[in-house]
Amino acid sequence: MKELLTLLFVCGGILFTDCTAQNLDKPRVIVLTDIESEPDDAMSLGWFLLYSNQFDVEVLVATTSVNQRNKIADWQIKEILEAYQKVQPNLLEYESEYPSYDQLLSIGKPVYGLNDVGDDKDSEGSDWIIEALKRDDPRPVWITVWGGANCLSQALHKIQRTETIETAQKLYDRLRFYTISDQGNSGPWIHENFPSIFYIVNPRIWKDNHDGYFYATWAGISGDLHHNLASGADTKIIDNGWVDENIQQNHGPLSEQYPDIEYLMEGNSPSFSYLINNGLNNLEKPNHGGWSGRYELYQPFTQRCFSSPETHPIWTNTIDKVMGNDGKFYANNQATIWRWREHFQNDFAARIDWTIQPVEKANHPPVVNTKLMREAYQSNEVISINAGISINPGNDELTFKWFQYQEAGSSTLLLDIKSKNASETEVKLPNMNKAESFHLILQITDSGTPR
Repeated sequence: MKELLTLLFVCGGILFTDCTAQNLDKPRVIVLTDIESEPDDAMSLGWFLLYSNQFDVEVLVATTSVNQRNKIADWQIKEILEAYQKVQPNLLEYESEYPSYDQLLSIGKPVYGLNDVGDDKDSEGSDWIIEALKRDDPRPVWITVWGGANCLSQALHKIQRTETIETAQKLYDRLRFYTISDQGNSGPWIHENFPSIFYIVNPRIWKDNHDGYFYATWAGISGDLHHNLASGADTKIIDNGWVDENIQQNHGPLSEQYPDIEYLMEGNSPSFSYLINNGLNNLEKPNHGGWSGRYELYQPFTQRCFSSPETHPIWTNTIDKVMGNDGKFYANNQATIWRWREHFQNDFAARIDWTIQPVEKANHPPVVNTKLMREAYQSNEVISINAGISINPGNDELTFKWFQYQEAGSSTLLLDIKSKNASETEVKLPNMNKAESFHLILQITDSGTPR
């Protein structure tokens, strides 16, 4: 008897066999940001707002961190939101449901890490988190941590002290969070005391006798220039020249809030680009990969900067092997992000145009249409897939690329893709002796500007 195997077909990146069946529920999102500690928080907030129609934004919280311990900069959030308010009507011409200025709140409390975790130390931020978790809404609450996690730590402390074990566990099960490493001692405290919570984290580790902060996966968004990380990605689209031409100059009020690059460009954006509905992501399975990188669930055996090593499995760094623009292969955790750099940078630049351009002048992404009849297939079976009915709102010429995302699947075997650059292809599955999963990606690119 032949084993069945699962083909996780990525329709424009969407991990569903039938693209029309995708669950488009918006993720509920809370942002904790130590904005003004470095310029990249302001960068990431601007990018976040350009995709805010894809989220249910619960609250934006100004926090402290290890780099900014005694103050918050909620004023900067408000300045960026005021710029967003000026362009939001134009964004609504492109896509619906961009939230209003009044819906986007900024709160915070100037305290650092575990110094503000304990009885009677609640803050507006921690209260908002508890309120969001308790709301009668079955969707998880995603907390993206750009700086310190003290508000989240205090919320969990209060839940643990005031709720029954059963109620508390229900609230923990509703929580998801992605942290840009541990920028303080409150993050590791969460890891150690709440092991059942779903979180994606690149532990701030000691490496080669120093702080290995920038060895984290998120650094793949732009860290190869500033920190000399091994990368084959295009570095011309992460420098100040590209930012000046494509983002800052002559692109409207929101772009004027975008600062020059001093360290990393968009260093905090991987915390939420995972939630953008670009087709690659499966929110409950970080090992499928996407713009925020790819992560595996295991217990890392590394010494953290702020506490002892991890005591249980977490979603953390893993490796992709990717061919760079120089024709060389690179195998590291940052490659799980920079492999998509051209795509997310172009998409960002296109959306900045949406803030000021009429709909007929700016570029729009292709709409992918294709369908598989079932999810399970037999060994050696040949599958025909037609994406020719895909469309482009700007009537640009479309190019097609089919490829296997091997690391995201469970098999080490390769798919036999007959036509890799056509709208229609046949894929022959390998001879298998057990059930395996494969990830086949269809990438469609238009000829507009930016592509």
